[in-house]
Amino acid sequence: MNCKYCNSTNIKKFGTFNGIQRYYCNDCKRKFVPNTALPYMQTPVEQVALALSLYYDGLSLNAIRRNLKQAYGNYPSDSTVYGWITRFTKEAINKTKDIKPELGAVWLADETVIEIDGVKHWLWDIIDIKTRFLVASHISMRRTVDDVILLMHKANRRAGKYPKVIMTDSLNSYLEGISLSFGNQTRHLRVKKFTVKPNNNIIERLQGTIKGRTKVMRGLKSYETAKLIMEGFGVHYNFIRPHESLETATDKYVTPAEKAKVELPCDDWLKMIKYPVKPVVNISTITSVEFFNATPTQRQLFLKKDRERSRSYRARKRKIIDAMTEPRQILVTSHLRRIRKIV
Repeated sequence: MNCKYCNSTNIKKFGTFNGIQRYYCNDCKRKFVPNTALPYMQTPVEQVALALSLYYDGLSLNAIRRNLKQAYGNYPSDSTVYGWITRFTKEAINKTKDIKPELGAVWLADETVIEIDGVKHWLWDIIDIKTRFLVASHISMRRTVDDVILLMHKANRRAGKYPKVIMTDSLNSYLEGISLSFGNQTRHLRVKKFTVKPNNNIIERLQGTIKGRTKVMRGLKSYETAKLIMEGFGVHYNFIRPHESLETATDKYVTPAEKAKVELPCDDWLKMIKYPVKPVVNISTITSVEFFNATPTQRQLFLKKDRERSRSYRARKRKIIDAMTEPRQILVTSHLRRIRKIV
């Protein structure tokens, strides 16, 4: 058995609570219970992963709670389930935001209406035809050239290259926006009818799936919520959900990320949650090379020293300011802030 927090084997029994055996880690000085729940959580990680999968597949919070009760006998509150969704969606976005997929040369772009707090907004999407990978999304209140440029900038930054062809509908903003973003390196093709090829049926189907998700939610409450849920849906669509048009020689459906040769071993939410998050390193105390070459126990000690250093700095700062007059306090406070930024 290893410690949940630092993965150390230097642990011992630490009594029982409600009939459940507890353990104590001698390295990081923390107590834990030997179950599959993540640190600081009580619900097993399998149930959390199921809740996220059901949510992005279109179920409501109440339907997710009923499924958890039937399968595991656990009936959490709405706020608990939504807390899991927001927390692990943010983590999944951070884990996947810097990945560069191998995309094709032809992209599709389109926009659709979504409601945020009763106000009509526009959701812009770009998808790669070859891999069905959702390259970029953008939410705006209007359909201007600036919004098109921002969408193209996000797509270019994610893919790391320019497409050879971008297909859109007849919206005039695309004409100037794509020209200003990619110049002569990309050909802009405007499709006219659904029955005539080439068409944008692929991205229309994607937006129909998104609308099915937002319809169950009965609208989005704020721009921040809409941005988080749409980015989370992008992670679910690219990395978790197998696509029926992406079939391998073994008759197995794969995800757009697998088709784009993304080296991320996450084809379900359970693996995505357990996939390690790259820790934030304060290089003022140690170098990043020393931190990533250290053991989990050593990393905890490094972070503990950094927290102690920050607390001692704040204590010294308070003593200096308390001994001064008010005009002098303002001057020294600003000076200490500049020193802190440099350090």
